[in-house]
Amino acid sequence: MGSSQQFMDYVLDQLSSLGDVTAKKMFGEYGVYSGGKLFGLVCDNKLFIKPTAAGRAYIGDVIEAPPYPGAKNSFLIEDAIDDREWLCGLVSVTVDELPKPKPKKKKAASKKKSAPKKKSAPKKKSAKKKVAAKPTATKKRVTKKSARRKGV
Repeated sequence: MGSSQQFMDYVLDQLSSLGDVTAKKMFGEYGVYSGGKLFGLVCDNKLFIKPTAAGRAYIGDVIEAPPYPGAKNSFLIEDAIDDREWLCGLVSVTVDELPKPKPKKKKAASKKKSAPKKKSAPKKKSAKKKVAAKPTATKKRVTKKSARRKGV
C-alpha cells in the first residue's frame, strides 16, 4: 500500500524549519531530500532515515527496519516524528554525514559539441560477388591484341 499525501505533507511540515526539504514520489512511496541528498524514505506511512554513525549516536536506542522488502535496514522513526525539534536535529546530522550526490549524466540529445572524434576505419563491404550469367552463343570480339596472338 502506498503512502498517503496527508502523511507526506505532515512529515514535510515537521521538517519545514530546515528550509530545503523536498519529496519526490517514487513507485507509490516518497523519497525525502535535503540539499539534493536523499536522506529518507516514506513507505506505508512510516518515516525511514538512512543509517549514519552520527544519526545512530543522535537517536541512541535505534529501531531499524527495511522500508520495503529486500531493502537494507534504515532507522525507523515512529513516535519521535511528532517532536519537530528532535526530528530536524536528526535530519541535520544525517544530511551532514551523507556524501554529495553524484552529478547526473547528460542525455545524448543535449550533449554539447566536444573535440571531434577520430574517424574509424571504413567498413569492408561483404565478400559476396555477383555472378554474371554466362553468355550464350555470342561472337567473340576480335581486338588488335588478340588478332596478333592468333596471327590474323
